[in-house]
Amino acid sequence: MPRFHCPEPLATGAELDLPPGAARHVQVLRLQPGDALTLFNGAGGEFEAAVLHMGRSSVRVQVGTHHAVEREAPRAIHLLAGITANERMDWLVEKAAELGVASITPLAAERSVLRLKGERADKKIAHWQAVAVAACEQCGRNRVPVVHGAADLAAWLRAPAVAAQRLLLSLREGTAPLRVAAAGQGPVVFLSGPEGGLSGAEEDLALAHGFAPVTLGPRVLRAETAPLAALAALTL
Repeated sequence: MPRFHCPEPLATGAELDLPPGAARHVQVLRLQPGDALTLFNGAGGEFEAAVLHMGRSSVRVQVGTHHAVEREAPRAIHLLAGITANERMDWLVEKAAELGVASITPLAAERSVLRLKGERADKKIAHWQAVAVAACEQCGRNRVPVVHGAADLAAWLRAPAVAAQRLLLSLREGTAPLRVAAAGQGPVVFLSGPEGGLSGAEEDLALAHGFAPVTLGPRVLRAETAPLAALAALTL
């Protein structure tokens, strides 16, 4: 059954027009009045719904029964991921959402190729948030992970801290395996770099602020692969 994110209050029996993006998707699927679909707004659970009317650019639906079903990961993982090249970052956000990430902060690292400022930054964050929404529609999640504004590491460390274990992907000697360092079920902030990794100064700064270095094994993974491997290991 098609699933659509509808970021507004939903209540059984209500009638409403779908947001423009969802309405276009319904039209592409050629749904007709009476056809069933599923709506979720990110507040928890999902609603049955049915198409009432198809306009030229609008779709009106009636909201049905609410189902308090959740498909979240067993622990909250917050990714602090170095910004990679455009398509690779899109892929990272999409797959992280599917794997159950709680939130993503794009990290403007020293070696990040993509530089974001002003209006361009706002558009990129909105785009990545839309990628996360689409991933949730596809995979069945009813809570959408937040894609925060991009920040460099120093700025992130100055902001109010998330109460979580802090782990840093590092190639330094003597780092602990991820499965050993992250034992337990508490929330985790996982920090990884862009192409080329974090600089030595960035790693030192992270270590000085409570991040524990970890390794994913003897192989060197790509910048967009490493955080996903860690996310899968921590949540599955």
